[in-house]
Amino acid sequence: MAVHQFPQHRAAFQALTDALSTVRVRREVEWNEIPAPSRLAPFTWAASAELIGDDDEEVASGKFIVLYDPAGNDSWQGDLRVVTLMQARLEPEFAVESMLGDVAWSWVTESLESMGASAHELGCTITRVVSQSYGALAARPTSVDVEIRASWTPDEHHLEPHFASWTQILAAAGGLPPRPVDLASARPPLRADDL
Repeated sequence: MAVHQFPQHRAAFQALTDALSTVRVRREVEWNEIPAPSRLAPFTWAASAELIGDDDEEVASGKFIVLYDPAGNDSWQGDLRVVTLMQARLEPEFAVESMLGDVAWSWVTESLESMGASAHELGCTITRVVSQSYGALAARPTSVDVEIRASWTPDEHHLEPHFASWTQILAAAGGLPPRPVDLASARPPLRADDL
């Protein structure tokens, strides 16, 4: 079905995503709305973020994508889906840390829980990349990067806690200590029939 057949859904989806700009994030997180992939769902929205360290260098980055299909999607078990990506440079000692995947998974689950972002169909892939240099490049230090790809279906049409959770995961991956995020919006969640 073409998107133009859902004019009432377009306005509600716009309100849903506009509310994300009310989420107060940590000062170290700088985010911007970006063009969203258009072929994944009738309605899409996306943001990218960078986590800036004390030395004004990027220590982590990520993307947050919202997909909405008014007809619902069987694989999502709902009509909304959040898709996220986070990448961060870690300390070299993580090169041999066998529990890194478990730790990164806990960043995802604990961030969702702490922000009250109720969801189902949560899935995650965690990839660790260790880069070692040899020969003429041997002076370069070993680097360790982690990539976290997570997606989930929100239990309600209220995305602010999910967006805040994403920024918390990004902060954890970037090595920042946990800190509460204010959800500035006090609006009640949109009902399914509002979309």
